[in-house]
Order: sequence, then C-alpha cells, then structure tokens
Amino acid sequence: MERVNYSTGAQWEAIVGYSRAVRVGNVIHVAGTTAVGENGEVIEPDNSYLQTKYILEKIKKSIEHLGGRMEDVVRTRMFVVNIQDWEQIGRAHGEFFRDIRPVATMVEVKGLISPLLLIEIEAEAILLD
Repeated sequence: MERVNYSTGAQWEAIVGYSRAVRVGNVIHVAGTTAVGENGEVIEPDNSYLQTKYILEKIKKSIEHLGGRMEDVVRTRMFVVNIQDWEQIGRAHGEFFRDIRPVATMVEVKGLISPLLLIEIEAEAILLD
C-alpha cells in the first residue's frame, strides 16, 4: 500500500514534522487545520463562522490534491475555544456537509496555538471509487 504525503509548505510543517494530509491506500487523514493564510496571518480573527468556512476550504483542497472529494469525508473533529460559537460553526460545517453527513465531534478546548484562532478541524476521508 502506497503512502502519499501532502504538504502546503507552511513553515510549521517542517519545524513540527507533519504533513497537511496523508493518504494511505484509500484513506486520507487531514491534520488539524486552522484559519491561517499563506502569509501566516490569521483569517477573520473575530468570526468563528468565517474561520470555519476558510478551514473547510483548506481541507477540501488537501483532500482533492490526494484524489478525494468532500463526499468521501467520513469524520470531522472540531476543536473550538468557545463552545458558545457552536451554532455559527455548525452552520458553516453544514454548508459543506449537509448532504454528506459525516460523523462529527465538537469539543471546547482551553486554547489553540494562537489566541486569534477560534477553531481547528481534522478530517478523515475514505475513497470508495
């Protein structure tokens, strides 16, 4: 079974030693993804809805790069710094997954790597074709 790593070139990948996503066989694992742009800036630091949408677009790009589709996603894990934002986060998640309906977990955490980040999301996909 072949392993394929996908890297976005973010500085943290080399420092920490991780890939944005890894495909082994027909399974794709996407690392915890935050709303950090290409230049290292936090996107929409006061808006959990827009951060969630941005993150899910990054996840989509990673999955597609490895030959998958969002329809292949079977699990998401959402780590949020303020559980009171669940409705906004859930609305954005639903815009991507309303018809796909993966299993999903949302938990409140004490903090993320930057105090401007409101949410981090992991995803797993299983390709059936």
